[in-house]
Amino acid sequence: MSTLKTAAQFFAVRTLLRGYALIGDPYAKVITSPPNTDPYPMYENVRAKGDMVRSRMGAYVTTSREICDSVLRDSRFLTMTFDEASMVPITLVKDGEKIVNPVQDSFLMMNPPDHTRLRKLVQPFFTPRALKDRSESIQKIVAKYLDGLDGHFDVVTEFASQVPMQVIADLLGVPDDDKPTFARWGSALAETLDGVWSHKQLKDLHATIIEYNDFIDGLMDERRRNPQDDIVSYLVTQHADLSREDLVATTGLLLFAGFETTVNLIGNGVLKAFENPHTVAPLAQSPEYAEGFVEEVLRLDPPVQYTLRWPKERLELAGVSLPKGMPVMLMLAAANRDPRVFKDPLKFDPTRSNAREHLAFSAGIHYCIGAGLSRIEGAIALHELFKRFPNLAPDGAVKRRRSKLIRGALQLPVRANETKRSLAVN
Repeated sequence: MSTLKTAAQFFAVRTLLRGYALIGDPYAKVITSPPNTDPYPMYENVRAKGDMVRSRMGAYVTTSREICDSVLRDSRFLTMTFDEASMVPITLVKDGEKIVNPVQDSFLMMNPPDHTRLRKLVQPFFTPRALKDRSESIQKIVAKYLDGLDGHFDVVTEFASQVPMQVIADLLGVPDDDKPTFARWGSALAETLDGVWSHKQLKDLHATIIEYNDFIDGLMDERRRNPQDDIVSYLVTQHADLSREDLVATTGLLLFAGFETTVNLIGNGVLKAFENPHTVAPLAQSPEYAEGFVEEVLRLDPPVQYTLRWPKERLELAGVSLPKGMPVMLMLAAANRDPRVFKDPLKFDPTRSNAREHLAFSAGIHYCIGAGLSRIEGAIALHELFKRFPNLAPDGAVKRRRSKLIRGALQLPVRANETKRSLAVN
């Protein structure tokens, strides 16, 4: 596809989406909303229109927790990427060969049997026993980065991003010198998960993925020669029959899933603590309270806001006849606020008895493989942060991610002193 033709298509899609958004189309309004827009009033407007709302973009949108959970568990629905839904076909190539996209080409976006086969390979690293064994190392990592903080700092760039990056890099066997580059790749990929909507974004994605492919090729070659106790070594030595594409995509997914979700969980958790100061003392005092705090952050302000599915056959869903291939946008963040499931759903309550019924980690066969690890990291990080800095307070404007799919802060300046002041956040 020529550069000129690609740019023209991006412009046409943006124009179409903005036009539909102006007349209230739910899908278009979510996709085109500015980065600092609070999305939750938009979700509630959709909820007020019913459980299944038709979009002019050729899709249905739902805020119902029951419907979202049902679709995620229904084998008649297949995964669908936002690239497939963006109406601009994108193929990334280098020297005439396809470049592996570590998210879009991973088992996250696959359906059985490929999804089952690849997920099973890395599942042993995320069992409850494996995670329990890793808890002590997470405690040490958290303490290490807290020791480097004092006075004024950015809680995202200097803490929330550092902890999960160290954890997942150690798990994958990434050398220390390469960890900052891994973090940059993860952030770049996060910005494009809900589709590529400009030629510049496409160019940046292309450059990032080429860098990532080259790095992983080198790391896999090194681990074949010198295996270590890490996932990459395990995959290249114990499953040598795996294709290069599967190896690159699987390690890339673990990087993204192990990094981006937890970064945003911690950052969103700090914001919720600032908005609900009565939770800070028990959060700092009790690791068990911290676990409930994390669940309530995941419910009320999850890192992943929505996902897409499409039926592989004509079927009925909540009284609506869906033709084969009709996309359904599952508004997970809105489903987590469904008043039919969660009493007083807008209230932040870390002691909520059914908070774990949220869909922040999806459900069914695509339930996040790193959910347990993310929960442990989030609880330890938030507990230790406020234990170390009980008077932590905002110290400047919050800069949000541009992605509509991934919700979190890019920058969150704070100070550790006795004086607190209010922070306006969306």
